[in-house]
Amino acid sequence: MDPSSPILRNSYWVLRHGRSIPNEKGLVVSSLENGTLEKYGLASEGFNQARLAGELFLKEVEETNVLPENVQICYSPFSRTTDTAKTVANVLGIPFEGSQCKALIEFRERYFGPLFELHSHEKYSEIWALDEKDPFMPPEGGESVADVASRIALGLAAIETEFQGFTVLVVSHGDTLQILQTVLNAVKELEPSKEGDIVSRIKQVAVPCILSKHRKFALETGELRQVI
Repeated sequence: MDPSSPILRNSYWVLRHGRSIPNEKGLVVSSLENGTLEKYGLASEGFNQARLAGELFLKEVEETNVLPENVQICYSPFSRTTDTAKTVANVLGIPFEGSQCKALIEFRERYFGPLFELHSHEKYSEIWALDEKDPFMPPEGGESVADVASRIALGLAAIETEFQGFTVLVVSHGDTLQILQTVLNAVKELEPSKEGDIVSRIKQVAVPCILSKHRKFALETGELRQVI
């Protein structure tokens, strides 16, 4: 790879969904079946957070002279992320049902398994302790950090194949976005001579000493952050 060439064809921002009903109830809602239910969408505070994040993102793209038609919103199909993405699209003046907004299942919530699903979110600490010891070891019946990194890579590859020169906003979940930031920051550190597409480059950095530290990229609900 030419040292002067960018790692990716697009620039990326991430946004964790606004405060949700599961957040307020203190519940782990991580399966696709439960997460897409309307009753697990955003709480009223979450809609406010999403609107504020949309306004901040709009200011950022305007200051960098990004044209509205060069913004792409990619979001998890869960209710809380769909609500967030729709709110941001409204702020930006982008039709949510149009081609600039796309649900990507690769960016869904990390599935924590049946022992955690619909139980107290206080149990997250157990999962993160396991992640630190071995990010390739999933909670029983759930996804490991490495599993999530693999599907994130496929989602990024799909975006990179379809778009070039876009500003992409990924609207997703806490763990998913922590892992996304972890691998992209590690990819940025690869030597320019390390060639390959984004999937192969993420495979190169998906090692225990990197993946086990994903918590350092934690986001609050409704938090917007530029990644690359």
